[in-house]
Amino acid sequence: MQWEEVRKIYPDQYVQMQILSFHTEDNIKFVDDVALIRAIQDPKEATQELLQSKNGLIVSHTANEDLKIHLRSLRGLRGVIQHEN
Repeated sequence: MQWEEVRKIYPDQYVQMQILSFHTEDNIKFVDDVALIRAIQDPKEATQELLQSKNGLIVSHTANEDLKIHLRSLRGLRGVIQHEN
């Protein structure tokens, strides 16, 4: 299902979806196809679901015209941490 279809079926609502296909351009993931899981009425519940999302599950509001995710690289500290005894 495409994002435009989801927006028509569930106007002005949060929805939880599984990403089926996407493409990336300039560190932005553009979602092409999704499987709708459910609509979420409570904004707090939608936020909790979003924070716990992984493995291609996402939550978005249908007021958003595009379904895109800005990719960030995770940079950690490199090197050895020495512990004093």
